[in-house]
Amino acid sequence: MIRVLVIDDSAVMRAFLGRVVQSQPDMELMGVSPDPVLAFDRIRRGAPDVITLDVEMPRMNGLDFLRNLMAIRPLPVIMISSLTRQGAETTMKALELGAVDFFPKPSSFDQLEGGAHEIAEKIRAAAHAKVARRGGRAFPPSGFAPLPKSPFPSASHPAAAGAVQRVIGIGASTGGVEALRTVLSALPPNMPPILIAQHMPAGFTETFARRLDTLCDIHVKQAEDGDVVQPGVAYIAPGGRHLMLMRRGAGFVTRVTDDPPVNRHRPSVDTLFRSIARTMGKQAIGVMLTGMGGDGAEAMLEMHQGGAYTIAQDEASCVVFGMPRQAIVAGGVREVAALSEIASRMESLAFG
Repeated sequence: MIRVLVIDDSAVMRAFLGRVVQSQPDMELMGVSPDPVLAFDRIRRGAPDVITLDVEMPRMNGLDFLRNLMAIRPLPVIMISSLTRQGAETTMKALELGAVDFFPKPSSFDQLEGGAHEIAEKIRAAAHAKVARRGGRAFPPSGFAPLPKSPFPSASHPAAAGAVQRVIGIGASTGGVEALRTVLSALPPNMPPILIAQHMPAGFTETFARRLDTLCDIHVKQAEDGDVVQPGVAYIAPGGRHLMLMRRGAGFVTRVTDDPPVNRHRPSVDTLFRSIARTMGKQAIGVMLTGMGGDGAEAMLEMHQGGAYTIAQDEASCVVFGMPRQAIVAGGVREVAALSEIASRMESLAFG
């Protein structure tokens, strides 16, 4: 049984989350609390397997609670996030601090009830997540710096000088926000174009892309329909929408659509990888990072069969090994690598 502790200032969210947990045959509601200070006392008496955590609460906000928890007794935490720009920025900070996932707080009762299956799946994934003590780590200050780079590389940008010869596709889900930060921040500015499908709802990917852009030598942006794909740029699928690669004349463009979910996901890694496989063939590189489920496994096999070089993150460095494991089992992975090694492997393959 997965023991869940709900910490939330909202009586409505406490009731909803408690009801979701109690309706699952493999979950047990350990308790609900509107107060994080009281919640610490409960955790000392017996640790839950998963915590759902609101941000705005009395006496101690969610980020301070999370920072203290990860320094003292690391546990899997799912943040309950508001659908605002400030909420998105706080969510990105929480993931940096060690939260494994987040769930956007619905704005209506219908959305609330419709999210029951999703939050239950997130709790199951979190229960299998690996978390580590974060004490002593230097975190960047709260808030998000303005973009220091132009929205698109100019014609004089060194990364934009050559034609596109290769394209890299990356898929990720639970744990992927921090995994992508680790990989992308280690890459040089002249990398081939990178297209990314990270399971994330609408309203969060623009903030995520902006945050990564401040940390990376490559340019990182939320993909828009019809973007001309250029070297030195990483394109992140907009939350709640599919991203694909399409050929246009002698070059390539992005296609962003509202087509139905694939494998219950939108964006879907399968959708992105399949488009890259069919557009680039053996000139593609595919990378599968941490995440729950099997999204992307079939399309990574298609990439592999078409001659692309495919890499999966290893179990030891994954928060959740589900997506890499399924890709390996399907036969679509040529190499398994630790997260710390993936950026250098991508660079070697891109210029080898």
